[in-house]
Amino acid sequence: MIVNFESLKPLQRYHWLTQTLIPRPIAWVLTQHESGHLNLAPFSFFTAISSAPPLLMFSAGKKPDGSPKDSVRNAERTGTLVIHIASADLLDPLNQSSATLPAEVSEVDQLGLETLPFEGFDLPRLAAAPVAYGCRVHAIQPMGDVPQSLVFARVETLYVKESAVTVLDNGRCQVSATELDPLARLGAREYATLGDVLQRERPE
Repeated sequence: MIVNFESLKPLQRYHWLTQTLIPRPIAWVLTQHESGHLNLAPFSFFTAISSAPPLLMFSAGKKPDGSPKDSVRNAERTGTLVIHIASADLLDPLNQSSATLPAEVSEVDQLGLETLPFEGFDLPRLAAAPVAYGCRVHAIQPMGDVPQSLVFARVETLYVKESAVTVLDNGRCQVSATELDPLARLGAREYATLGDVLQRERPE
């Protein structure tokens, strides 16, 4: 089957992309509202794009009423955000946090999620998430006709669950993917876990 993207509407393109570009990591983004409470939302157009500088990027559309997503608005105002990687046991709260709510409502409070101080960073992190990146906004760039907002986040501080980290003889750290048990996004209503982890030596 061949799909001509030039003949499709934006929503149709979105559905084809999200059902074929799989699995995708999920950025579970915590930001602070101007009132002081914490907003939380998942984004699966998300990846690492650079190590020097250490940049993550996620793409956010707009709310149904055309206004910016709370995560984008808050990050732009404060310059800070915490991006989490959720484990499989957090599927339900992660999914619930994708609901479109007024900016004045805290998803963290509504879902009863515990936070902890994030050492060396301004915002707290979710206690249950195995990975958290304390980030400063590097740039926010509108993209496309819709438009999307591309949020470039520079990592300043990283938290990784202790039980997932092994210090090797050469001094490097190895992080166990199975111990992190990360969620991935598929199309429609579907999510995935890791399944089998395959290893191959990189060729010279």
